[in-house]
Amino acid sequence: MKVYVHEKGIILVGKGWEILQKLKEYNKDYSLVSDWILNASKK
Repeated sequence: MKVYVHEKGIILVGKGWEILQKLKEYNKDYSLVSDWILNASKK
């Protein structure tokens, strides 16, 4: 499972169940993908 976060978006690479699990994990911290991208670009 690989997660690439950059200023234009997010790329998730892996099996379908791994991607769903990772999205559920990040859903606890970020309600929207745009929030996730904004936070990543600030770092």
